[in-house]
Amino acid sequence: MQHRSRARRATLAALCLTATAAVTLTACGGDKDGSSPWDAVKESADSQSGKDGKDGKGSEDDGDGGEKSGGGSKGPFPGMSGPDIVEKSVTATSAAKSLSLKGSAPDDEGGAIDMDIALNTRGECAGSMSMKDQGSVDLIVNRSTVYMRPDAEFIRSETKDQPEDETAAAVQLMADRWSKSSATSSDAKGMATFCDLDLILAEFKDVNSAARRGEQTSVDGTPALALHETEGKDKYTIYVATEGKPYLLKIVNNTEKRSESLTFGDYDKPVDTTAPSGDVLDLDKMN
Repeated sequence: MQHRSRARRATLAALCLTATAAVTLTACGGDKDGSSPWDAVKESADSQSGKDGKDGKGSEDDGDGGEKSGGGSKGPFPGMSGPDIVEKSVTATSAAKSLSLKGSAPDDEGGAIDMDIALNTRGECAGSMSMKDQGSVDLIVNRSTVYMRPDAEFIRSETKDQPEDETAAAVQLMADRWSKSSATSSDAKGMATFCDLDLILAEFKDVNSAARRGEQTSVDGTPALALHETEGKDKYTIYVATEGKPYLLKIVNNTEKRSESLTFGDYDKPVDTTAPSGDVLDLDKMN
């Protein structure tokens, strides 16, 4: 029993670290050195600030018939500059009670984490995360319980530094099987914190943007305005909703090596955290 307990603890710790890399939280006791989806925007804005004009906002080709500097006189957000629009979008997005994140975000090892997850400010979430050649995990977290279902590849990858017999035991015990832990348990507390949308939205504060207005377009059928920024050879595009609240809809990061994008949606919609049915392993009973 002690052998199995060590194996499942190793898996839980690996899962928590993976989630931390996804949004650069420190719930599991790690360093906040990774990259959140919003860091790309902040880094780009900070690098551009002061380079393109006296106030760091620069001259702007509005892409919608607007003026070459300052805010556009036509199209969405009339009279507003790119940085003003980003600030308005950040304010609206930060006030959301729930949202979904779908796409890829950089991790702290030069790779990317693919995610499809919905979160709210009650600390609840549901969805999945995966990494290339490192497996995937499904998650359901409500205010009392953390449910997870890792595949065998995920367990092997994230426990590769553990003794082989412990890794094998973890795979046999937990692979492709729902398990649950109390959200307040020492093992699961970090994952519960990862699902707190308030902590993720805190990353949106104090964005110093130098974005330029771009073309009118749409994201998944929602009318949007594209805003563009450049940092060296990296190019970022931010999409902001032009109808209803000016929510952030998508961030695209094109680098020399790859293109990554993260789509925001399902604003203020309920997050389905219905507990899985059937065979669910109770990890708290294994202590």
